[in-house]
Amino acid sequence: MDSPLRLRPAGPEDEAFLLALRRDTMNEHLLRAGEATDDDSHLARLRLNYAHACVVELRGQPVGLLKLVREAGPRGWYLNQIQLLPALHGQGLGEALLRQAMRAAGAAGVGLHLSVLRGNPALRLYQREGFVEYRSDERNHYLHWPGST
Repeated sequence: MDSPLRLRPAGPEDEAFLLALRRDTMNEHLLRAGEATDDDSHLARLRLNYAHACVVELRGQPVGLLKLVREAGPRGWYLNQIQLLPALHGQGLGEALLRQAMRAAGAAGVGLHLSVLRGNPALRLYQREGFVEYRSDERNHYLHWPGST
């Protein structure tokens, strides 16, 4: 099935949208984890690996962010962030983005790894798609997908 989502590289002009998206999608989880939710903290996280950031578009409108760091480490590529507007949650679009990243990694012969805050319901999606926890701490679950075999 062809996804209705399109990706384009994020630029400086996207920062205001991506900051608002981050606040809307992450504040609840960050507050539960006792983490900062001020704009400076959000901007620092947003700007981390920004060269790898893609704006997710649906029908030409920005609706999300995908940050996939395609530099192979010991566990493969790093899936840094997937975020979609809350109004689009539960429609399979996050799953489509995740599977797109998994196909790209599999084609490159590498796995993927990521972290997800404790209590974030996205954990279920990652586990359903074959990601396995390799460690956890008081804040995060750390997951790995080995790639295609």
